[in-house]
Amino acid sequence: MMVPMEKTLIIGYGNLDRQDDGVAYHILTSVAQQLNREISDLEESFSNLENGDPAFLFSLQLTPETAEIAAGFDRLCFVDCHTGSVDEDLHVEKVAAEFQRSPLTHHMTAQTCMVLVEQVYHKQPEAVLISVRGYQFEFVRGLSESTAILAQQAAQEIVRWYRREPVANLL
Repeated sequence: MMVPMEKTLIIGYGNLDRQDDGVAYHILTSVAQQLNREISDLEESFSNLENGDPAFLFSLQLTPETAEIAAGFDRLCFVDCHTGSVDEDLHVEKVAAEFQRSPLTHHMTAQTCMVLVEQVYHKQPEAVLISVRGYQFEFVRGLSESTAILAQQAAQEIVRWYRREPVANLL
């Protein structure tokens, strides 16, 4: 009997025009290179959902439409930037469905996205969040030196997670 292959989606989000806030884009492109996968050259947003595994999605922010896409996958990896709100510079955690209020009307967390996946689409994919510390948020493209180093580490951890190898600090 053939075992079905799990479908994996790596979702990055952030603002490329605000320096380290766009770190997820750099992480996704690095992961794609390490896995010998090609992704679109579009910088503002891109998706590669149909052509192989893992699939990639990058956008400015998570939206209800993200949950619709995520519901079609067995494993999800959310990739974002944080500003020191967690202790670790490279934070890795399992994501459970939990509604979280946001002070920003246009902001959805990975946990809230998972609530929509479960409640609307009746799916419960395995999910993790990789969050990288951002240090500079000027109106420029490119990463600060400190965040660039963390981005490479994050990409390596995502590749390990994708291959089901042990991941550092996975809670």
